[in-house]
Amino acid sequence: MTILLSPKVLPVLLLIASNVFMTFAWYGHLKFRTTPLYAAVLFSWSIAFFEYWLAVPANRIGHQAYSAAELKTIQEVVTLAVFAVFSVLY
Repeated sequence: MTILLSPKVLPVLLLIASNVFMTFAWYGHLKFRTTPLYAAVLFSWSIAFFEYWLAVPANRIGHQAYSAAELKTIQEVVTLAVFAVFSVLY
């Protein structure tokens, strides 16, 4: 359990969870075409709010073990992986 809380592993897990939230915030509303745009935006913002609660700590904790460039690279790899899974399943 200690390894999951380490500054090398925990940020990656938080970034994965963060990306799941953000992917749904960006693309989840597309299945609900009849929903008014303002409602889709508000709902997406509400999801993104929780995404920030994961992403900011991920970067703060991760900066103990990774540089900013490394964190951004991890973020981009995670984004592509999460979106690939999302696009197949959703």
